[in-house]
Amino acid sequence: MDSRGNMSEAHVLLVDDESLNLEILTEYFAGERDFVLHTANSGEMAWTMLSSQRNRFDLVLLDRMMPGLDGIGLLQRIKDDPRLADIPVILQTAANSPNEVREGLEAGAYYYLTKPYRREALFAIVHAALADARNRDALRRKLHQHINSLQYLSRGEFHIRSIAEAGQLASFLAQACPNADSVVLGISELLMNAVEHGNLGLSYDEKSRLKREDRWQAEVERLANLPEHAAKQVTVSFIRLPDSIELRISDEGCGFEWQHYLELSPERACDPNGRGIALARLLSFSSLHYEGCGNTVVATIATPATIPF
Repeated sequence: MDSRGNMSEAHVLLVDDESLNLEILTEYFAGERDFVLHTANSGEMAWTMLSSQRNRFDLVLLDRMMPGLDGIGLLQRIKDDPRLADIPVILQTAANSPNEVREGLEAGAYYYLTKPYRREALFAIVHAALADARNRDALRRKLHQHINSLQYLSRGEFHIRSIAEAGQLASFLAQACPNADSVVLGISELLMNAVEHGNLGLSYDEKSRLKREDRWQAEVERLANLPEHAAKQVTVSFIRLPDSIELRISDEGCGFEWQHYLELSPERACDPNGRGIALARLLSFSSLHYEGCGNTVVATIATPATIPF
């Protein structure tokens, strides 16, 4: 595919050694105009397609159990290639073993489907994975809108109310940090959680349901406009220390059982949400911990001692 054609279309690579499974998946996507499907019947064929400079994929739906180069092996190759590492991969398997799910998560499959699954479950995960990828791209583009002199920022306090403001502030603060491309994702996740789960009181189960029904954005906007939430803010403090940056993010909510969300959980692997805090801790920060009931989170970013402060 030399030309992407309609840029709103998502190019999806389906990888499965069983032709019947590929037919079923193709039928599931039938009538969905926003997707362009490509298929591979082996890990080796998929890797050839992924490696080609002519191809660009937005999502890979990958069977775990295949002869030769299996799903885990292909996934590891994808994540080890800087050109491909950001492509979201949904790993599908007939096994329901927590250990196998954990192995996939550790290899980089942050989205999971356990066979058999219904069409609506498939599309809930597909849309969640694509939305996360688009959000990452948008945040990284925003990084270049800010000046490099933010590396001299030593201390500051900020207040936000909305999801949109969370993305703007995340891209701003990331410019003051090393490894801005990875840090921006974690800051954004923590700020969004503080808005939607903290100040707006949206529960994990409610968000899962809204994501599956494709109503999450509309509900967040509705809640934000309610009188009881009008004055609520998320407070963010930034302080540069000799060898680190500390971000303290506090919301006005009742907190949550944050201990369950610091690690990638096999039990939540098939949900369209619930992996953000664990990924932020894993990919963006040198340390992450919550205080009290969970309505304050402290994230630390290690910095070279030579950075001015």
